[in-house]
Amino acid sequence: MTGRLAVRDLPLPGLKRVERQRLGDHRGFLSRLFCAETLEAAGWRKPLAQINQTLTRERGTVRGLHYQKPPAAEIKLVMCLKGAIWDVAVDVRRGSSTFLHHHGEILSEENGYALLIPEGFAHGFQALTADVELLYCHSAPHAPDLEAGLNVADPRLALPWPLPVTGLSVRDAGQALLTPDFEGVVL
Repeated sequence: MTGRLAVRDLPLPGLKRVERQRLGDHRGFLSRLFCAETLEAAGWRKPLAQINQTLTRERGTVRGLHYQKPPAAEIKLVMCLKGAIWDVAVDVRRGSSTFLHHHGEILSEENGYALLIPEGFAHGFQALTADVELLYCHSAPHAPDLEAGLNVADPRLALPWPLPVTGLSVRDAGQALLTPDFEGVVL
């Protein structure tokens, strides 16, 4: 384990699980959330542009599936600070051998896992508990004009949401289904 973060490869090329080690005693703990040296070796090769926190109040709520198109494509590090989520990444990289494949992981305050999501992946999650708090690290600033997304109920993706999907935003519910000519993003 380097720098209190262990990085594990996942089935989709470039997607990683980051396991945070907690050092603690009777007073509490310390957990490293970001380490440039360790994450650079895992594929984070851009500056840290933003850190955002989200709160999702209701169990079952789904947020996503979001990504930014080049030149604002971003690397994300997503971690759960309170509660638990099923976090999912979908490969939208044109020409990828795993194009439109997904991988999901449970991230929780107990397991200390984070998902390192490379450029060219759509990201979303479902709250498995109430009052979920997430922390996101982004390699690029938010660019509303380059936002894109996938429909969470798209049959072509066949995502196995653990709970009935609830709480979609207007934007997320309105994402179009994929058409046969969708070729993904070129990075």
